[in-house]
Amino acid sequence: MSWLNKPFALARNRSTDVDVPEKKTASEEGQIHDAVFGDIDVDAHGPNFRGVGAGGAFVLMTKANFGLGVLAIPTVFAIMGIVPGILLIVGCELMLGYCASFLGPFKIRHPEVYGLADAGYVFGGVIGRELLYIIFSIFMVFCTASAIVGVSISLNAMSLHGACTAVFVVVSALMGFMFSSIRTLSKVSWVGWVGIASIVASVITLTVAVGLQDRPSEAPPTGPWDKGFMVFGHPSFAEAMGAINIILFSSSATPMYFGVLSEMRNPKQYTKAMCSSLTFLTIVYLVIGSVVYHYCGQWVASPALGSAGLLMKRICYGIAFPGLLASLTIFNHISAKHIFVRVLRGSHHLSSNTWTHWITWFGCTAGSVAVAYIIGSAIPIFGSLIGFIGALMCPLVAIIPEICMWFHDNWTWNGWRPGQLSPAKAAQAAFNCFLLLVAALFCIGGTYSAVLDLVNTTVDNGPWTCANNAGSLI
Repeated sequence: MSWLNKPFALARNRSTDVDVPEKKTASEEGQIHDAVFGDIDVDAHGPNFRGVGAGGAFVLMTKANFGLGVLAIPTVFAIMGIVPGILLIVGCELMLGYCASFLGPFKIRHPEVYGLADAGYVFGGVIGRELLYIIFSIFMVFCTASAIVGVSISLNAMSLHGACTAVFVVVSALMGFMFSSIRTLSKVSWVGWVGIASIVASVITLTVAVGLQDRPSEAPPTGPWDKGFMVFGHPSFAEAMGAINIILFSSSATPMYFGVLSEMRNPKQYTKAMCSSLTFLTIVYLVIGSVVYHYCGQWVASPALGSAGLLMKRICYGIAFPGLLASLTIFNHISAKHIFVRVLRGSHHLSSNTWTHWITWFGCTAGSVAVAYIIGSAIPIFGSLIGFIGALMCPLVAIIPEICMWFHDNWTWNGWRPGQLSPAKAAQAAFNCFLLLVAALFCIGGTYSAVLDLVNTTVDNGPWTCANNAGSLI
């Protein structure tokens, strides 16, 4: 029976104080049974989809967020000022971390859940599943497209536009296909470690460079210049929402955590890994963003790697290249995996080395990166469109579904009524309702800001352009 037509066998437990253990059995042949992937042979006769440890989960979660996002964070301070910028970053990270904390308990109580679409089925039935599947698919393909463009920018910067940009985009897509075709996240995690190290080294190099230079590369080359450093900025509503869009797009990979969580050896270690990841991201965003803004002020470049002049731009992009490629690898892997699991779920091909398994897997990775390549190449105002998709999609994947999960497990699932809630649960329910309103504001206000940016953006190049997308060569 096709997975598309059969309902989940939902494990129910009326007490949220007791964890529902995941159904898992071990045989003498070294097999375990997983509620998503079926029978997994841990003796390497097939892919081990339950091989991610706590350290691997940390690096995968961190790298899913930590890429081009950190390079745009200084722009937040340039828009909002240093104090509001810090408060916004901390506030958004706390909100996203709070929502992401619901994923672990939800997965333990509902082990059949692989991603947002499965969670949508639990609390919203078939309509919830299909709606979240479409939303998450769009979100992931645009994340992959942005990563392809990011790798092509790096190639352009390092080579001083040594080839047509359309060629670099094709090369980026091919590299993304090759690395993302690694079948299990436990083996992809080494790519994440290399990626985090390279991005950290790149932004530290940038920070030192902007501290030593006489003036930012974007400032007037001669004569006096006003840094324009602001403690408190005076943005319009649209500008403020644009700054929030940057933060959300830099940290809203949290719905991808479901894929990581589903491949963890011990899902109970998820919360620790997730909190460590978001704490690390918050500290790096605050330190790097504020220091770069302190030295560059209003003249900070976006992405920030161009703030220290042409030579340092080439050096920084060269150091960051493995990190940008790692982001592309993880995005396309997760994008392809959630299609792959849906197609083969309930079949022995999902976790076996069969021809059907391999053809389906390569078809998913190739198809996902091909769609992302078309989007990244064909839309000349891609940066503005990414802001639009980020504003529209991020609250719909990183905040609202997670709160629905909490209400399902802490209200509907237990059959409680408002008068039966403890004071603590009632207060949390009220706070979660408030977060739903905040998410609606981010979605509506952020989309309004992104639409204004789309309207005001001048299109100088058409689709599949050869023009340099890495900025000035001077």
